[in-house]
Amino acid sequence: MKAKYINPFTDFGFKKIFGEEASKPLLIDFLNALLPLPNKIVDLSFKNTEQLGKLDIERKAVYDIYCENEIGEKFIVELQKAKQNYFKERTIYYSTFPIREQAEKGKWDYNLKAVYCVGILDFTFDDYETEPEKGEVVHTIRLKNQNGKTFYEKLTYIYLEMPNFKKLENELSTRLDKWLFFIKNLEDFQDIPTIFTEEIFNQAFEKAELANYNQVELDNYENSLKVYRDLNGVIDTAYEEGLIDGKKAIAKSLKINGYSMLEIAKVTGLTEGEINEI
Repeated sequence: MKAKYINPFTDFGFKKIFGEEASKPLLIDFLNALLPLPNKIVDLSFKNTEQLGKLDIERKAVYDIYCENEIGEKFIVELQKAKQNYFKERTIYYSTFPIREQAEKGKWDYNLKAVYCVGILDFTFDDYETEPEKGEVVHTIRLKNQNGKTFYEKLTYIYLEMPNFKKLENELSTRLDKWLFFIKNLEDFQDIPTIFTEEIFNQAFEKAELANYNQVELDNYENSLKVYRDLNGVIDTAYEEGLIDGKKAIAKSLKINGYSMLEIAKVTGLTEGEINEI
């Protein structure tokens, strides 16, 4: 059966639903459902998704979505389709840019605005130290001291392990449940499930319906979907063939489909030199 809605795990699909100016109400509603904020987000402004270090030798950071709310708090939202070495380290590295850009010239009191890093993962970590965490969907991480008390409240990392979300329609109880159900199953829907009664989800389904796209958008989506499927196929055999060989196969597929060096490095964890040799 031909899909009616886009796959939100593709780069095109994710940015269509959450990363366009017209999609801002959807992103605000999703973040308000997810984040432990003392006050709800009222408005967001999108910022440049490519951040550069202060020195030429510093590597670039490229975000899927980078935005700021009305009180200056920063939000990075990343879709991660495949595991890669040092994924957590990369997330932490990315979070340093919204922190550093707040520095003011001259006298400054270092009163920082909060930074939130959200990772929507199409895989699971599988590296838990304690068994009770296994199978959880939402992981919220903050800096804590040796007694488990929060040391700093303005830096929060939230990872969503989407394969662990297994709720059925009749089991959804929160706004976040609905968003996760929407993201996880969108490509399989032929009609809007009855659980989605709120106007915000009507908007989301309208943004996601392929019939509303022009030919250029459809072509871009098909290219993005092909890369997503190729990526999944290569990942399935990557560990059998050897991790490096698997990553190189992924990189080759992305290069053929016109992805930039930075995007390929983000997905595979390979250096630019390694990618150039492929």
